[in-house]
Amino acid sequence: MTVTTRYEHIVVDENHVALIDGTTMKVIELVLAKLAYGWSPEELHFQFPYLTIGQIYSALAYYYDHQEQLDQDIARRATYVRDIQHLLPTPSLVAKLKAQGY
Repeated sequence: MTVTTRYEHIVVDENHVALIDGTTMKVIELVLAKLAYGWSPEELHFQFPYLTIGQIYSALAYYYDHQEQLDQDIARRATYVRDIQHLLPTPSLVAKLKAQGY
């Protein structure tokens, strides 16, 4: 079950996750691509051609209107990934490259 929002192309699922309507893409996934690569809405459209420009702008508007909450979620996810990485053994290739100074 999803709930419509005041953003034309954005719905919120039962877990309170904002999704781009008609897709399985989370708003936060699009935002992470924008933040990681500095992509413009037009470049995002080129990279994700199944999204319309309207969907992209709606997702970005949703992000900017909820930036504090979504930035906290991004930070939480990054911490989670770092915590898991510390639990996993270093792959042998990585260890060999580090030992060689790479």
